[in-house]
Amino acid sequence: MAETDEFNVEDQLNYEAEVGEGDGEESNDMDDPELEAIKARVRAMEEESEKLRELQSEVDKQLAVPTSPSAALNLSFEEKMDVDSRSVYIGNVDYGATAEELEQHFHGCGSINRVTILCNKFDGHPKGFAYVEFTDKDSVQTAMALDDSLFRGRQIKVMPKRTNKPGISTTNRPARGRGGFRAS
Repeated sequence: MAETDEFNVEDQLNYEAEVGEGDGEESNDMDDPELEAIKARVRAMEEESEKLRELQSEVDKQLAVPTSPSAALNLSFEEKMDVDSRSVYIGNVDYGATAEELEQHFHGCGSINRVTILCNKFDGHPKGFAYVEFTDKDSVQTAMALDDSLFRGRQIKVMPKRTNKPGISTTNRPARGRGGFRAS
């Protein structure tokens, strides 16, 4: 709506300039610099609006690229296998550990893409294990050398990350214990 208002203001100014409202030639000479200044401001605002549209489209394109951990759900099985082959599982991680500390501990193994410390979804407390994703597969073997090393006073377990197989899920299992199927 702002754009239509700008055009209406410009049309109104053009109309007033054509009709020559005012008391004659002196008024037109005095209004022309003001009119030109207003037209220049309108042109500047239109240019700025176009620049903002371009920037917004660039931001929209960047947001379309998956970078968040939840975006991993959108990866194909082959892409997940590739990411998992560049990642290690770290067990027995201290509950007070941060991603930065883990990154510092593994920085000698290679360039790190991401450090993920898994937390309980109900209370947000860490579960005691983490994953480190490297940029290349060779770093995984180097990280394996840190198995049984001390991190924050605890002996950590470092293993290559396994890939979950599609169709095998812990949520698809039948209920355990009482109330199961009974043949009658």
